[in-house]
Amino acid sequence: MNSTDKIYTLPQLLEQLQVWRKQGQKIVFTNGCFDLLHLGHVDYLEKARQLGDKLVLGLNTDHSISSIKGPNRPLQDEMSRARVMASLLFVDAVVLFDSDTPLELIKAVKPDVLVKGDDYAVEQIVGHEEVLKAGGEVKTVPLVTGYSTTNIVKKIENQLNENR
Repeated sequence: MNSTDKIYTLPQLLEQLQVWRKQGQKIVFTNGCFDLLHLGHVDYLEKARQLGDKLVLGLNTDHSISSIKGPNRPLQDEMSRARVMASLLFVDAVVLFDSDTPLELIKAVKPDVLVKGDDYAVEQIVGHEEVLKAGGEVKTVPLVTGYSTTNIVKKIENQLNENR
């Protein structure tokens, strides 16, 4: 299997979800920008996958990230980010979404488990009400402290400024 085989359009993903559900697979969903892959991302996604059988990752499009984080982001284009995320063995599906939040995607996917990092309270997680009403679970997983794309970018900028 190539990493590109794990990148889905929404209609393709919905078909694949039917197959997995018929096999009795528990579907876990999370989302994010994943602009620069780092230890914090790997640890988080590994823990998320352990909460079920299949991990679906909603990935913000370039447009979505720019509207959230500003015109200088993302650092990598959406297909590059999608391919990197799909290459991880514990990520089973990657699907792009173009809005500021994954709410509509969560409604379509109907995950058994919705996961975010423990920097969120359950009540702050977009889609928590919909997942709970449908009988699913909403969970947080502990994050590795000190790792974020923003921190990495700041460190690079600081080093560049020091060398000028």
